[in-house]
Amino acid sequence: MFKKIIAFAFAVLSTVVLLTGCDNSKKENHIIVGVAAGPYGDMFEQAIAPGLVKKGYSVEIREFSDYVQPNLALANKEIDVNLFQHLTYLNNFKQARQLDIVAIGFVPTAGAGIYSNKITDFSQLKNGDQVTIANDVTNEARALRILQAAGLIKLDPTIDKSNLTTSNIIENRYGLNIVPIEAPQTPRSLDSAVLSVVNGNYAIGAGLDLSKALYTEVLDKDLKNVIAIRTESKETLGNDLIEVLKSPEFSQVIEDKNGIFYTFQKPDYQLF
Repeated sequence: MFKKIIAFAFAVLSTVVLLTGCDNSKKENHIIVGVAAGPYGDMFEQAIAPGLVKKGYSVEIREFSDYVQPNLALANKEIDVNLFQHLTYLNNFKQARQLDIVAIGFVPTAGAGIYSNKITDFSQLKNGDQVTIANDVTNEARALRILQAAGLIKLDPTIDKSNLTTSNIIENRYGLNIVPIEAPQTPRSLDSAVLSVVNGNYAIGAGLDLSKALYTEVLDKDLKNVIAIRTESKETLGNDLIEVLKSPEFSQVIEDKNGIFYTFQKPDYQLF
């Protein structure tokens, strides 16, 4: 009788161990993807997640309300992937915070634009009109370069283009009042500001028509969005993500003329 009890107990213990092993395996294959408001959560869900599911992953998408938390959450292992930022922002952020995260590939990206609910042409601008731009270091400099490219201001050419601030404006032909605010607030500011420089993801998330922008930037490579992971995952999850980005299924979703991604600016190459 004692031997039977021992045998039964061993069998139960073995079953618990096996079940635990299965649960751990499922946890290892469950990934959480961080995105910001806008189209990149949809891009991941429609063009990337199906390929990962075929590889045995389960995918959860978590939306963040700012540009800071997705990288911190990635580094802290609260999420496993993020897709919301361009390469310059990622490189600046991880250097400033000493984060061990890395980009593994570019994705098609909607460029930033200058939008208005009050005017239809820059010639209608008046002295003192308010212009809102993102206030984080990377995107403030980017927005100022866009305003310069549109012919609205001139910037000090001796300043590194990635470190530009409003203090580096040397000519402001319309006397514009340029106000840095939180990036997610730029579309909402169109109710009061005359112009706003809005990043593509926030423009789409707010329902702005990209074709109605008064000016649209032409993206440099480093301003195209990237998929980021922890460096430790580069040879595992990173390789699987790269295979998905190379797949015809990914291209099919992106190139669908009835989809929102068709008009996005495509990277010359998608992988590092």
